[in-house]
Amino acid sequence: MDLSTIILPEHVFVGLSAPTKWRALQLLSSKAAHCLGLDEATVLQALEGRENLGTTGIGNGIAVPHAAIAGMTRPRGLMVRFGQPVDFQAIDDVPTDLAFVLLFGENGRSEYLNVLAAIARRLRAEGVLTAMRRAKTADELYSVFMSDSI
Repeated sequence: MDLSTIILPEHVFVGLSAPTKWRALQLLSSKAAHCLGLDEATVLQALEGRENLGTTGIGNGIAVPHAAIAGMTRPRGLMVRFGQPVDFQAIDDVPTDLAFVLLFGENGRSEYLNVLAAIARRLRAEGVLTAMRRAKTADELYSVFMSDSI
């Protein structure tokens, strides 16, 4: 799975600020709509609907807000490091500082699972999370995440 075709360098943001999970979802929806040419209200409704089913905070300071969007033909995503961690009500109660927004077509749920697995594998690689949290710029964050070696 080539994550560089799903998360592009210009879809990485560092230092975003949101006081709550719901405000973070609004901010992420706005960024995703702008980057991916989607309707912001549609993205927000989909992300909020998914979040209402259960938290997308997967633990260790990471959240993966995701949703199916009508008309999308392939998975696309954003990577965000918040300036201050946001309480995504993660399973381990650790506030989220890294978020991966994943949007996919209504028929692309299996593809989404492959993308999620690829992200999880990358984050488990030794030193990746620490280096991502130390990155000073969006370019550096992207390079660290996409790199095969730290």
